[in-house]
Amino acid sequence: MKHAILSISLIIVTILISIPEARARQAGKSMDQQEKLIFDFKNTDEIEHWRIVNDNVMGGLSKSEVVFSNSHTVIFKGIVSLENNGGFASIRTVPRSYELDSYNGILLRVKGDGKQYQFRLRTNDRFDGISYRYKFETEVNTWMIIIIPFHECIPVFRGRVLEGVKPLLPEEIQQIGFLISNKKAEKFQLEIDWIKAYKK
Repeated sequence: MKHAILSISLIIVTILISIPEARARQAGKSMDQQEKLIFDFKNTDEIEHWRIVNDNVMGGLSKSEVVFSNSHTVIFKGIVSLENNGGFASIRTVPRSYELDSYNGILLRVKGDGKQYQFRLRTNDRFDGISYRYKFETEVNTWMIIIIPFHECIPVFRGRVLEGVKPLLPEEIQQIGFLISNKKAEKFQLEIDWIKAYKK
């Protein structure tokens, strides 16, 4: 009888312990389903997905590069020049489908230099054309999470805001990028830890 009571007690205790663990696992699973990792730069081969696009395509003299850090992040850095009607430096991914049709926006973990940057999305595989822009500020040497709702990304073409253009459709996103263009000559450095898509 004592053995039976002891066995029943152990079963009850096991159930009570497993309930919170099950809930925690379910919560973790739910959170994972709410976010989709796009880049985390732990694999150095991911650098192959990015291309430098500076104002030299229009005759400018700005320079930039993308390098991996020892902390498994990627650093976008360089010098923006205003000479020869230049004034911007950027990086973007090679075109591909990101399958973001059920997501509401992008999360970035970045460390900047106190300057303003632009996050840009393109919905085609062309080199030039309309992009959807979101401006964000950085703090000097401080890691920040930047939240970018898709509905707040503004259509632009060569720096001009466009009217009458359809809003960004996440299922059409094919290129992701960063750009700096603050109408001044300046050095810059933006470190990127990861890029994720999120659901509400």
